[in-house]
Amino acid sequence: MQTINITAYTEDAAQIEAIKSVLKALKIKFEISKEKPYNPEFVAKINQSRQDYKDGKGTVVSLEELNDLWK
Repeated sequence: MQTINITAYTEDAAQIEAIKSVLKALKIKFEISKEKPYNPEFVAKINQSRQDYKDGKGTVVSLEELNDLWK
């Protein structure tokens, strides 16, 4: 069995049901996921930032300092 990922931009529930019907008629097993995957580059940046912080490369800002930035 081969797996492919397809993203369909539907306008309403009727279109989703139509897609399901077509896949069932073709006897294709499928899963529907409402999760939106994050951009891998974005995830890598976040993970790098977390690692930098653990390595002592981050800056800690107090709530007072943060509030002063808004003034």
